[in-house]
Amino acid sequence: MKDRFFWGGSYHRDRGWSRGWQDLEDALGFGVSLGKHSRFFENGEVRLALLSLLDEGRKHGYQLMKEMQERSGGLYRASAGTVYPTLQLLEDEGLIESEKKDGRRVYSITDAGRAELARDPEAVHRIWERANSWGDWAQNMGPRAILLSASNMKSFIKSALRAASWAEGNSKREEQVRKIIRRACEDMDELTEDNG
Repeated sequence: MKDRFFWGGSYHRDRGWSRGWQDLEDALGFGVSLGKHSRFFENGEVRLALLSLLDEGRKHGYQLMKEMQERSGGLYRASAGTVYPTLQLLEDEGLIESEKKDGRRVYSITDAGRAELARDPEAVHRIWERANSWGDWAQNMGPRAILLSASNMKSFIKSALRAASWAEGNSKREEQVRKIIRRACEDMDELTEDNG
């Protein structure tokens, strides 16, 4: 592949992709990293997510893991190996406290934990906005739906990319490609709205 420029980023034969992934992520609506080490939570976000869930009320570890999974539509599954060490760290920092109740450790947020959340409310908002985005994708990603769409998805994406490459740099052609893709999406959405 020759050097190409793509959505604000670029592809170089000798170095691969640079910059521009965020634009692609935004265009796709994933709200997650598409880079080499993709993951749901970025550095420091698990602790903020746990604090925000505890700000809603006292919970034990399994409840926290379950709620994180539900908020992402089941696409993210928090592991005990991530959640419990983070809870212990938060407790060591004085941001949460725990007590043993009915054989389980129940966690609650402290005033210091609320102050930590208040330092960057936008970061917490981004986390749950991303989880909602994942949830939107998850509701349509059953095995049968994937198999049905996968057989034709490859040719659709290939055709769309070929057309986008043809149109690149020509605003009239680019708009023509956008309209065709939008029309195809609208046609499929109409299918789901038709109860017949």
